[in-house]
Amino acid sequence: MKRMTLAIFAALLMASTSFAATQAANQANVSPTLNISATVQKAVSLTLATGTTGGVSHCAVVAGGGTPDYTMDFGTVDALAINNGNCNKFAPTTPGNTDAIYWSDYQVTPVYTSHQTFGSTTVTAQVTANFAAPNNLYVVRDTSSSNAATVTTPSGVGSFTALSTSSADTIGASGVTSGTALTRFIGLAVKPLNNASVTYATQTATVTFTLTVQ
Repeated sequence: MKRMTLAIFAALLMASTSFAATQAANQANVSPTLNISATVQKAVSLTLATGTTGGVSHCAVVAGGGTPDYTMDFGTVDALAINNGNCNKFAPTTPGNTDAIYWSDYQVTPVYTSHQTFGSTTVTAQVTANFAAPNNLYVVRDTSSSNAATVTTPSGVGSFTALSTSSADTIGASGVTSGTALTRFIGLAVKPLNNASVTYATQTATVTFTLTVQ
């Protein structure tokens, strides 16, 4: 009885060796298997670029490679629109009483992948660090938040509104398409302000753009 048990064990051992996936005796091939695994995550990207609208001058959007992510320089400006600045300008409707506006087009491109829902996707912008007091400069944007890839070139001062400093303004309406560049217009308004605190040095403000996919 004891010898019978050993014989059966030896037969089983030989069989298992013959069918191993990574090696085989007295065979011409083997077929090992490999399981591949990965965890997919959703991803988002929002990038800015210099505008391409025909018939207007473009203030360059320059990648900063850090903080800030991008910069745009409107050049030398004044409340009477005497200086040309680096882009485009609208003279004040009533010189000395209303604002001059310097402006440019730009492109913002939202990209999102592997999201299960994206019907309420929006792009927003907000002034998160304003120009210094006495605030004779303020950031303006075009009044449109259309989904279209391009919007009508602003035709005057009335085509712009102040960009909010307290909440996010929608500049890309619900459902913006992944990978499609949106053309928008941004600028700064110069108030005809006389004040002892007026500074003639370069001033900066920060606009934060946000892509929300939901």
